[in-house]
Amino acid sequence: MNPIFSLVQLSPFLKTIPFSELGVEWVEPPLALAHPFDDGTAACVERSVEATSARLGRDAAAYRRFIGALVANINKVTYETLGPLRLPPRYPLTLALFGLGAMQSARGLATRLFRTERARALFAGMAAHAIQPLENPLMASFGLMLTASAHVSGWVMPRGGSQRVADALARVLRSFGGEIVTGTRVESLRDLPSARTYLFDVSPRQLLEIAGERFTLDYRRALEKYRYGPAVFKLDWALADPIPWRAEECRRAGTVHLGGTLEEIAASERAMWRGEHHDKPYVLLVQPTLFDSTRAPAGKHIAWAYCHVPNGSTFDMTARVEAQIERFAPGFGDRILARSVMPPAAMERHDANYIGGDINVGVQDWRQLFTRPTLRAVPYSTPAEGIYLCSSATPPGGGVHGMCGYFAARAALRECRN
Repeated sequence: MNPIFSLVQLSPFLKTIPFSELGVEWVEPPLALAHPFDDGTAACVERSVEATSARLGRDAAAYRRFIGALVANINKVTYETLGPLRLPPRYPLTLALFGLGAMQSARGLATRLFRTERARALFAGMAAHAIQPLENPLMASFGLMLTASAHVSGWVMPRGGSQRVADALARVLRSFGGEIVTGTRVESLRDLPSARTYLFDVSPRQLLEIAGERFTLDYRRALEKYRYGPAVFKLDWALADPIPWRAEECRRAGTVHLGGTLEEIAASERAMWRGEHHDKPYVLLVQPTLFDSTRAPAGKHIAWAYCHVPNGSTFDMTARVEAQIERFAPGFGDRILARSVMPPAAMERHDANYIGGDINVGVQDWRQLFTRPTLRAVPYSTPAEGIYLCSSATPPGGGVHGMCGYFAARAALRECRN
């Protein structure tokens, strides 16, 4: 779904894949992100911390100091956070310093750290990727990691689309003798060939259906209590021309956050959490053909966007999403040649792991971030020998990073060697 790979240079696993040798060409937009405002201007994130901070006026020093320190220590931070809890930590001082900001709510950190509405809104848009209210504890951690990733990797996209990355990973698997079988629905362990180890990239609900009879009663009950989060309502457009943004920065950015001020974004995310549909939703938009002409016929363009809605929502958000784009890009509607609409039910039909349209496969709040799917010393293991869970229902959760599968595979190898 997402052609933007914000974590490709942060993931310890993805950094080991020789993508260029496998035919993947990374395209880096001039700006990782733009965040427009009603006055026709936009805040933005460039690869350089210095250049980004210079655009933030009175908040330049705070951004440079706080985000700059995070970027400088990003390898240590990702070692400690992109995975299960490690006790004791390898980098306790770095983790402690990161935790001082990360443990806070996104709203709290934004208002304490920044004085201007532009900087606060920029950070709010980053944190809102977590699909939770900005007032929730730990929400600042999402904003911090995504902001740092924009400076480290530039939020690149693979030329030709995300399938290029899937194809490259498939070639790696086949080079080790792996075989990929598609078109077969697995509803039970009996549908699989005999094996010593199984790794399931599914939600806890599917894991129960497939292998529940092999689990203890306590583990089954724990999986049944697993909490799924809010959903997304997604739109794809075929466009006659590029989106006519008023802010020039938006024309140079691969990703655009639409939501206005911190207050507006916070209100949108609170409404979604309460089961409501906000009139002016926070919208995450990607416009790949500005930088990769292979994604559309000559002279034409595509874009996609989604907003957050309650789990299982049946409300059509098309008009509200397009109104948010029109707000910052008057004339957008005139460019639309065709649209594809994917409400939560369609998202779940597309991927059965997206329960009720939840693309993170479970709420990622303080109660269920490092204890997903339940509290276990090795969260990827199950009580049944040889059965592991490797989806984003395990730490570190949602995102294109591959670390859930990486740690599940390591756990399985340890068992095989014992």
